[in-house]
Amino acid sequence: MNATRLDGDPHGTGPDDTAPRPDAGAPGQDAPAPGRIVLLTTSHRVAPGLLSWPAWQALRGADRVLCADGAHPQLPYLREAGIPVDEASPTAEELVDACVGGRTAVVVATGEGESRLTDGLARLAGSGRIQMPELELLPASYDLPGARLLDLVQVMDRIRAECPWSSRQTHEGLAKYGIEEAYELVEAIEEGDRDELREELGDVLLQVVFHARIAEEGRPEDGSEPFSIDDVAGGIVAKLIHRHPHVFGDETASTPEEVKEHWLRTKAVEKQRTSVTEGVPLGQPGLALAAKLSSRVRTAGLEVALPQGEGIGYELLAAAAGAEAAGVDPEAALRAAARAYRDAIRAAEATRAAGTGSSGT
Repeated sequence: MNATRLDGDPHGTGPDDTAPRPDAGAPGQDAPAPGRIVLLTTSHRVAPGLLSWPAWQALRGADRVLCADGAHPQLPYLREAGIPVDEASPTAEELVDACVGGRTAVVVATGEGESRLTDGLARLAGSGRIQMPELELLPASYDLPGARLLDLVQVMDRIRAECPWSSRQTHEGLAKYGIEEAYELVEAIEEGDRDELREELGDVLLQVVFHARIAEEGRPEDGSEPFSIDDVAGGIVAKLIHRHPHVFGDETASTPEEVKEHWLRTKAVEKQRTSVTEGVPLGQPGLALAAKLSSRVRTAGLEVALPQGEGIGYELLAAAAGAEAAGVDPEAALRAAARAYRDAIRAAEATRAAGTGSSGT
């Protein structure tokens, strides 16, 4: 539907935003009340019709409600609530004129925003030649923390459907990327680079959403049932609540050690494992694997001697177990030492390059 003009001039021959205007009131008379313009913004991530109470008050009290987008998702709900909405795209001056006499106009902003209108209002206000109505920006619905995750899910849906590469990926094919992104995240943390940390967290999050999107399709070849990102999120929410009875239940914990005790106790009930080695992924890096096994043994109170043998493997096993017992992450310690070695290599390369350059002169 074509947008209409507030002044009733369908051909756009009325005054523009910059044309001179006569004084609103005659000499010796009070100028009419300038009224009020409310720009109502909404979030597409919040269900249409769920608006704040101030927004509903503004809409019900308005002399006119306008929206340039006839397909705006809020319009059916506003009309169902008995609020008439005109599909109109007024100029700034038309909107100011519509408010003369103390009237209120509410503009329901489109998804692209109302930059043309707001720029025009700013020009009029800056000209100083007219009395401007009261201007108000009123958010009618707000994004809650985590709202952009909905955008990520929608983007992933489209990529899975339309991208020739992404549409053919499998859990198995993506596995290597999950490992790679996890290592890059660890590196960003250990380097202390917050910009890199934010980016790598996004890359890890992408892996979660990508795998969940693939899982929605199920695995007909092996009878696997489909599940979605909501199932993934619901599972971890339930797990966190159950393993934090001191937060969501009646138990108490005042130290990290007590929290860990709660966690291990509830985890043991959930898993019903017959060995402390269950759930330890053997595909993880060797030092991390050795440290995890040592931690499980120590936490369970078992007395298990380290196997004896010749070779660097047994020496590394003993070193990893000793580091874990001392509260040191052997993988992180070795990476720190390796970074120092890398820096020494670069310094040696720089020294050699400088020497080569000077000898060439």
